[in-house]
Formats: sequence, C-alpha cells, structure tokens
Amino acid sequence: MKKTFALPVIIIATIFMVRDVNAQERTTDRIWASPNASVAQTIGLTEVHLTYGRPAVRDRAIFGDLVPFGEVWRTGSNESTAIVFSDDVMIEGEHHLPKGTYSLYTIPGEEEWTVIINNKLSWGTQYDASEDVMRVNVQPQESFHAEQMIFYFENVTESSGDLVLHWANVKVPVSIQLAQ
Repeated sequence: MKKTFALPVIIIATIFMVRDVNAQERTTDRIWASPNASVAQTIGLTEVHLTYGRPAVRDRAIFGDLVPFGEVWRTGSNESTAIVFSDDVMIEGEHHLPKGTYSLYTIPGEEEWTVIINNKLSWGTQYDASEDVMRVNVQPQESFHAEQMIFYFENVTESSGDLVLHWANVKVPVSIQLAQ
C-alpha cells in the first residue's frame, strides 16, 4: 500500500522540480533596480507561468526611445523573460506551440508589435533569431500609466485567456487558446 501511494507522489514531485529547473533561474543575491516577478494562470487544465524583470519608467520616455521601435527587445530587464506552458497551446488562434519553456521577446511598433517565442533563455540581449519558434503580430493599446512593467491575464475562460504586457501607457495583449 505504501509503495503504491509513494510512487505517484515521487513522480509528481519530480515533474514540478524538473519544470522549475527548466524555468528561468532568476538570481536574488542582490537588490535589483528592476526586481524579479512572476505570474501564473491556469487556463482549463493548462498552466502558463512567466518570470521576468520589472523595469520602471522613472520619468523616461519608454517606447520609441528607451525601447526603440522596430528593434528586438528582451521584454523586461536582466535575464530574458521565461514563459512555461504545461500543455500545447495556440497563440493568436493560429500558431501551435508545443508545451515547454521558452523566452519571450518583442519588436515594439507604434501600430503593431511582433511577439517572438524563442527557444533560448539567456542573460540580457543575447537574442538568437535562429532559435525563434514563432512570431505573431498583435495590436498595442493605449492604457493607464503603469510605472513598472507588469504581465497579467485578462479574459480568462475554460479554453482561452489574454496574456497582457503593460508598461508606461501601453498594453499589449496576446491571445492564448488551448490546443485541440
């Protein structure tokens, strides 16, 4: 009886440890100007988890200046933003993404943003386009001022939700649906 119960517990614990090891290791050995943060959301039975650095506006012009239009941005501070999907999903309704751990980059634009899902987790701006899994175009929206960059989820249902990047007065929603 004990062996029957112990084996599933060990398997479940191993899955969570491997998932955490595969996710971004964000150091906490010092105080960062852009602190680390994470957010998780369950959509149906699928877990989506992000870890990222939260830069602040600090009276700076952000999009089009500090973060130039038309150039790849690591979408956060310090390490690349890591996103983990526990199951396969569809991004923006048409792009199949297998379960796994990825980095998230963007190319900001005034009228359109390109969201990049990439296989390589790295420090800073060590972006490698050959590791891109997909690119999708989304529309930015004007919004209330957010001093520190934040990710959150909106419009969550049993089968979909919008991952939102929000910083300064811009929010960028990315639609996530469960794969069929």
